Amino acid sequence: MIISGENFLLIASILLFVSILAGKTGYRFGVPALLLFLVVGMLFGSEGLGLQFSSFKQAQFVGMAALSVILFSGGMDTKASDIKPIAVEGVVLSTLGVLLTALITGGFICGMAKLLPGHLSLSFAGCMLLAAVMSSTDSASVFSILRSKNLYLTQNMRPLLELESGSNDPMAYMLTIMLIQVVLSSSVSMDVILWTLVIQFVLGIVFGYLLGRLSVFIMNVINLDYSALYAILLLAFVFFIFSFTDLLGGNGYLAVYIAGLVVGNNKMIYKKSVITFFDGLTWLFQIIMFLILGLLVNPSELLKVWAPAIGISVFMIVAARPISVFLCLWPFKKMTRKGKCFISWVGLRGAVPIIFATYPFVAGVPHSREIFNIVFFITIISLVVQGTTVPYSARLLGLISEPEHTKDFAVEMPEDIAVTAEFKADEAFLGEHKTVGDMDLTDGVMVMMIKRGGKFFIPNVNTALENGDKLLLIGSKEEDLQDFCTKAGIEKYAIYNS
Repeated sequence: MIISGENFLLIASILLFVSILAGKTGYRFGVPALLLFLVVGMLFGSEGLGLQFSSFKQAQFVGMAALSVILFSGGMDTKASDIKPIAVEGVVLSTLGVLLTALITGGFICGMAKLLPGHLSLSFAGCMLLAAVMSSTDSASVFSILRSKNLYLTQNMRPLLELESGSNDPMAYMLTIMLIQVVLSSSVSMDVILWTLVIQFVLGIVFGYLLGRLSVFIMNVINLDYSALYAILLLAFVFFIFSFTDLLGGNGYLAVYIAGLVVGNNKMIYKKSVITFFDGLTWLFQIIMFLILGLLVNPSELLKVWAPAIGISVFMIVAARPISVFLCLWPFKKMTRKGKCFISWVGLRGAVPIIFATYPFVAGVPHSREIFNIVFFITIISLVVQGTTVPYSARLLGLISEPEHTKDFAVEMPEDIAVTAEFKADEAFLGEHKTVGDMDLTDGVMVMMIKRGGKFFIPNVNTALENGDKLLLIGSKEEDLQDFCTKAGIEKYAIYNS
């Protein structure tokens, strides 16, 4: 049957509808939405409702484009001030941690291949390749689960986990590519491998930073006639940064993540609308990527690899990941043992390992279909076992903290025009400030809105203040708001830059 363009759009829309509804249902029961996207793809696939898709090369291309957007968006949503205290730990986990995970897991797989020759038919190099494909945590899964659950974690663990997952793909990618070369050729020099690895990282960081700065500069000076085009322009930059860096021998995945950090931590025109655009685009790409990967697999083939897949998965969860995390974080005494245990548990596998598993297939590596099926099976186990228990494990280890301030006013101000502050009026404050007029507001500061009993209203100078009122202040400068709060004796307040 030849699918027309109209039928393709019909099928695609149905897949999106079902995925969104499945994600909504899964959220209520604590099931990661990304896992359900995979399941929807499998249900609609060749062994389900009969939708045929078997192109590993096309899946690889879609995954490459999707990961570029996901990593860039993740970097753009990360504050430099959050990752600065844990930058060294994150870099160590994303490089040495990935290498240790690959080596430890590879050794275990080699032992399993000898013990279960009928279930696992990989050579030594093939076992190490399988381990390398699974060695990195998945940025899409980590970003999605941590942010959808809105967890407030102690010890700066959330930015650490996001930094690790956003920057460890390059190491896993390089290990995968190099081990594919080892499997297909016996004349690969270790010097060449190490030099290529260094070049990948250096160029990825350099081009990511420079092109990220260039993106911000052009966005601010180009003066487009339609504001909606700014988001499209930045999307073009994302794909250019990835492909240009890759063309010159650098790692494109690392480059787009660094560029996202640069863009997100600099002032840029229409920044809020651009971030909103990329948030929606990220979800769309995640759905498409997981659906396609679900369509690509044949569930009956997964049953053939259940024994090695379960064995490897359990070993990675209880041994390989914890060992690599504890060794990497051993010099950093500020991280507690419970913190290291939680980081070990959030070693989520997801779309990234599955996409990397398409590379051996496209390259013609022997037993590549077996590698792909094992990785897919392990990903499902990881999302079911680890993904569904992230909030529970954080609570069990006593690592969840309540935020000092929760934002009560969803007010967006134009860029570079105003700063807002929120605080709660208590008895001490009301002792000297009975009305808004009594607040003696300094120049450049005004009360914009009050929240009382779940309702919002705009006050005037005669508005009487009550205990528990939440006030939204607006000022032209952050310093003006800080000076007023200090003068008024307000100890707990939160300032939000537009």
